[in-house]
Order: sequence, then C-alpha cells, then structure tokens
Amino acid sequence: MNSPQQNIFQRYLPWLAGLVLLAIAVWYFTRPAPLHVQLTKAERGTVEATVSNTRAGTVKACHRAKLAPPAGGQIAHLLVKKGQRVKANQILLELWNDDLQAQEQLAQAQLGTAQTQAQQACMQADLAEKEAERARQLKEKGFISAEGVDQKISAAKVSRAGCEAARSQIGQSHSRIDAARAGLRRMVLRAPFDGVVADISGELGEYATPSPPGIPTPPAIDLIDDRCMFVSAPIDEVDAANIKAGQVARITLDAIKGKTFAGKVKRVAPYVLEIEKQARTVEVEVAFDEPPAAENLLVGYSADVEIIHATHDNVLRIPTPTLLEGKKVLFYRADGILEERTVTTGLANWDHTEILSGLNEGDQIVMSLDQAGVKAGVRVQPEVGKAVK
Repeated sequence: MNSPQQNIFQRYLPWLAGLVLLAIAVWYFTRPAPLHVQLTKAERGTVEATVSNTRAGTVKACHRAKLAPPAGGQIAHLLVKKGQRVKANQILLELWNDDLQAQEQLAQAQLGTAQTQAQQACMQADLAEKEAERARQLKEKGFISAEGVDQKISAAKVSRAGCEAARSQIGQSHSRIDAARAGLRRMVLRAPFDGVVADISGELGEYATPSPPGIPTPPAIDLIDDRCMFVSAPIDEVDAANIKAGQVARITLDAIKGKTFAGKVKRVAPYVLEIEKQARTVEVEVAFDEPPAAENLLVGYSADVEIIHATHDNVLRIPTPTLLEGKKVLFYRADGILEERTVTTGLANWDHTEILSGLNEGDQIVMSLDQAGVKAGVRVQPEVGKAVK
C-alpha cells in the first residue's frame, strides 16, 4: 500500500506538472524576440589605399591669361565679345594710336628721302673715282701734274665718304620705322593662344592701363583655353608624402551627379600652403584621362579627387563600417550567438579594409553595429535578403 505521503504527491503531481508547463508557456510567449541583424561575409577582392582632398578642389584651364595691353591708352577698337572663340594672334582690342601711325609714316618718308640722297651721293662718288682714274692715266703721259692727280683722288674719297654717310641714313630710317612699329604693337592686344573670351573689362572710349607692380588692376580681357582642363585640389600635408605624379585618381564633380571620371596626378606642389585659420595643405593637380564629352564641363566647377597610392588585389577584405574601435568585429557563430573578435588589418579605405588575420573567407560578421542591443554574447537572427557580399 502507498504511504500517505506518496498519495499526497501523486494527488498533486498533475498540478505541479501543469504549473511547470504553464511557466514554460509564459516564458516562451513573453521571451524577448531575437534581434534581427544585417550580416556580411569576409570575401576576397581588391583593396585600395586612397587620399582625398580636404576642401573642395576647382576645375581649371591648362592655359588662362588675364591680358592687358603693354601700354596705357584709350580703347579705340574692341573687336571681341564675351564668350567669343578666338584664334592665336587674333587682335582683341586696339588703343588709340594715330600719333604712332603718323610717326611711322614720317619714318617711311624719311627712308625714301635717305634712299634718294644715298643714290645721288653714291653716283657722285662713282663719277669722282672715274675722274681720279683718268687723272692718273694723264699724269703717266705727262699731261697733268702730280698735284692735280692728288686733288682728284681726294675729291673721290670725299665723295665716297658722302655716299657711305648717306647709306647710313637709310639704316637709321629703318630703325625709326622699327621703333614706330614697335610702339604700334604695344597699342594692340592679341590672343596668345586659341581660346574663349571669359570676361572683358572696359568699353570703347574708356582708358585701359597695365597693372603697375604691386597694384593689381582688372585685366582688359580674360582668355581661357577650355580645350584642356584639370582639377586643382588641396591635400592635407600628412598625406602629401604618399602622392606622386602619375598615380591613378578618380574625379567627381558636384555639377555632374552620379559620374566618376578617371584621371592621373600630373603635379604635386613643391611647397605647403600656409593659410591663416586653415590646415596646411599641398596643392595637387589631377588631369582628366578623358574629359566629360556629353556634359558641359566649365572652368570653375567644384571637384573632389580620390588618389590611389597603393593597391592589393585578391586579398581577404570586409566592409570598413563593420570595424569596431580597437580593430574588432562581431562574428556570427553557427549557434546564432555574436562573438567579439580582434582582427589584424592591412590597407583600408572608406569602403573596404584588408584582413590579415582573425577571420577566414566566408565568415559572417555584423553590419548593423548601430542597432540597439547588438553586442557580443547576444543571440541574433540574420535579416533575410539583406546579407551584404
């Protein structure tokens, strides 16, 4: 027979079992749902070490000239307009120069007079030399004295000297013409290269003056050669040592959204810019491999450059945003628990970081690090369809 205690236990056993099942059911239905996180895999690919500009760069023309006539004066002829394309050596504007033209005409007239006088003097010299030769012949025959021959020879020499002096006047006249023409050239402004007129300072009748040393004045004409453009961008001095001419770069323009243009570093400034209240930077020039064809690329556009100074191919990499402070990641174990792992990194950029040790190819790590409750030791579930590769 069962003891009284056994009877009591057997009587309450179903109740106890029911309470346990109820507690389990309450825990099951009220337990916190596992976190859903976004995962990504450690995979092989290319990692590039890059340097970017600290402030916006600027699209510039390879040739740009702020032109002013060498001499000051009143604008008599303005032969171009803003936006007009011009050819090299084309006249852009001309200052009033009637006085210089008159000087050239006077020099031309003086040249004609000098040539006539020289012709006359040289003909007289030829005649005098012939007379001196005949006098020598007559002296040999005894028809003229030695004194008469000397007079003829002296007269011939004087005439020849007069001829040479008259010829020197021709050279002086040519020099006066050259001087007058040089003055005229100073009153004419010509295009030094093919380009487009960006701006004009001055109108007909106004006075144009060259800039004195140390006193900047607006140029008469701003000429741009827009067939060749590059990007000038400031790079922080701490990154300058990694940049060399010829390195590959990527160019983005604020005015042309969603497109990246290939380029190469063509120049690194040999000095550091010290601008008050700004970080010290080095100016770097990046040339387009192929400038935008369909888009209207304009001088002055703001631009950013990303210069690639090192590349590692076929290395294990992870997205850079998955790294925690101290070079750690949250590793997703097979049982769904997150584990904190320390990794050794190599090259890195904003997108990817090279992994030297700490992970294997195919390992899954957490992407959504900013999600509340995501930390080592918690159980999580991957978000379906959102794994990043």
